[in-house]
Amino acid sequence: MPVHVIDFVTVSTAGLESSPVADALAGLRANEARYFHNKYSAEFATRPANEVPELIDYVNRVLLERDIAFAAKPLEATELNVDGIRWTHVFYESGLAVNVLYTLDNPKKRAVGFKLSVGMDIPDELATKFKFARQKSKLAGEIRGTFFVVKGEY
Repeated sequence: MPVHVIDFVTVSTAGLESSPVADALAGLRANEARYFHNKYSAEFATRPANEVPELIDYVNRVLLERDIAFAAKPLEATELNVDGIRWTHVFYESGLAVNVLYTLDNPKKRAVGFKLSVGMDIPDELATKFKFARQKSKLAGEIRGTFFVVKGEY
């Protein structure tokens, strides 16, 4: 399984080339890598989605809590376990990034986050259910994001 360690200094589209917003998605992925480096001193390394189907299945199960199933193709995924939190990320061809923050010992701090790359429309699966906030990012330009609190056990 090739592991792709994400460099947030030199942003690369490797693994994301088929996305129509590959540059913006690469910036979004690098932004996540910088967050984990700064907050947890953790390396953010992704794998092709087809090599980690268990991560895609896990995220899909959590999304079903809100009847969400994305039509977009997952390109890469990763999972980190830091400070008692299981973080699972999936990066989709459409430019969408989904992360599941799942605390292992505190069911009140569990959520799914959605981040949209610059240049992509809000996916139909989210358009009527969520409002998006905007955040500036040196690596990703502008990130539009939203989230929901996870209620179930996964």
